[in-house]
Amino acid sequence: MAATLRLFYLSFLSFFISFSTAQARTSFRPKALVLPVVKDLSASTPQYVTQIKQRTPLVPVKLTVDLGGGYFWVNCENGYVSSTSKPVPCGSAQCSLFGSHGCSGENICGRSPSNTVTGVSTFGDIHADVVAINATDGNNPTRVVSVTKFLFICGSNVVQQGLAKGVTGMAGFGRTKVSFPSQFSSAFSFPRKFAICLSSSTFSAGVILFGNGPYNFGYLNADLSKVLTFTPLLTNPVSTSPGSFMGEPSVEYFIGVKSIRISNKIVSLNTTLLSIDSNGIGGTKISTVNPYTVMETTIYKAVSKAFVAAVGKRTVASVAPFSTCFATQDIGSSRMGPSVPDIDLVLQNEVVWSIIGANSMVYVNNSEVICLGFVDAGSGPSTAQVGFVVGGSHPMTSITIGAHQLENNILQFDLATSRLGFRSLFLEHTNCANFNFTSSA
Repeated sequence: MAATLRLFYLSFLSFFISFSTAQARTSFRPKALVLPVVKDLSASTPQYVTQIKQRTPLVPVKLTVDLGGGYFWVNCENGYVSSTSKPVPCGSAQCSLFGSHGCSGENICGRSPSNTVTGVSTFGDIHADVVAINATDGNNPTRVVSVTKFLFICGSNVVQQGLAKGVTGMAGFGRTKVSFPSQFSSAFSFPRKFAICLSSSTFSAGVILFGNGPYNFGYLNADLSKVLTFTPLLTNPVSTSPGSFMGEPSVEYFIGVKSIRISNKIVSLNTTLLSIDSNGIGGTKISTVNPYTVMETTIYKAVSKAFVAAVGKRTVASVAPFSTCFATQDIGSSRMGPSVPDIDLVLQNEVVWSIIGANSMVYVNNSEVICLGFVDAGSGPSTAQVGFVVGGSHPMTSITIGAHQLENNILQFDLATSRLGFRSLFLEHTNCANFNFTSSA
C-alpha cells in the first residue's frame, strides 16, 4: 500500500511539475525578440534577408527586409499550406488596422503587396496565421515564442519576382499598425521600438532586435543602447512608396539633414532640397532596399566635388552605378576602413552622423578600383527603389541613405517617441556579425 501511495505521489508530482512548466511557457512574455539578417547577393542588387517560421505546421519563410515597408506579405500562390491560416473579413477590427484597403467579392479584406525592389504591386487578400520567432535576453536567443494571429498580405508569383533566391515575401518595418515592430510589440506588450544592425558579410548574420536593449555584441560587456546618439524621426505627409493609396502619409523613416560636411567644410548645395515640402518632395530617408545612398543630382555633384578635393587623389574611370572612383593603390586603409575623409551629415538637432570610409567606399573590379558608394539619382537605380516625381527626372526624396551606409551601425527606431538612435560599431571595436545566435532554444 505504501509503495502504491508513493508511486501515486511521484506520478502526481511529475504531472504537477509538467503542468506548471507548460503553464509557464504559455504565459511567458519576452522582453525582446531577435531575428538574424544576412546580406544576399543572388539578385540583381544586394538584399538583406531574414527568416521566420510561419504556418501550421511551421515552415521556414525567407523575407527581404524592407525598413520603410508598411506590411508583411508572402507569396500564397506557390505552395502556401497551413491549417491555421484565416482570411480577415471586411469591416473587422483587423481589417481597419491596414488603413486604406479594398474588399473582395468574398468579403475578404485586401491591400496591395508591393515589391519595393522592383516597384511591382498587385492586390492580395489579408490573412492571419501563426508566426514563430526567437526571444532574447540581449546577448543571445533564449527560446522560441509564437504569435497565433499574425497579419499578412497574400502576394503572388508576379510580385515575388526580383527578390533574392529562396525569398518568398517582404518584411515591412515601417510606421504602420501592422508592420513587424508594431505586431510583435502588441503581441508581447513591450515598447514599440526595434534596432537593426546589418552585417557587411554575406556569411555572417547581422541582427534585428525588437523591444528594449541591452544590445550586446561579442566580447563587449557594455550595453550599446546606452551610448546611442539620438535625432528626431520626421513624417513625410505624402507616401513615396509603390502600392500606396493617394493621400496616405509616408510610413518610411525620414530624418532632418540640415547640411553636409567633408573635412570640416560645409558642402555648398541648395539646402531647400533637404526639407520636405507640402507635396512630399525633398528630405532624407533611410532604406534597406536601396543598396547605396542615392542623391538628387545637384547634391551628388556638390558632394562628389568636395570629396574628391578632400581626398586629393586622381580619379579613374567610373564603374556603374558609381561615378566617383579612385585607384585602390592610391587609397590607404585603417581600422575604420579606407582612409578617406568622413562625410558628416549634420542633423536638425546639431548632432552628426559621420559616414566613415568603411561605409562611404565600395571596392569594384576585383578590388583594383574603389568608388564613393553614393549614386547620382540621374543615372542611379530604378525609379522603383528611389521614387521619382511624375513627369520629371528628380527623385521625390533628395537623399536616400542606403544599406551599405548602414552596415556595422546599430540603428534604434523608437516608434513611441519618434526618434532614431545610432552608433557605429567600429567605434566599439566590434561589428554587427558579433551577436551570438548559437544559443537558440
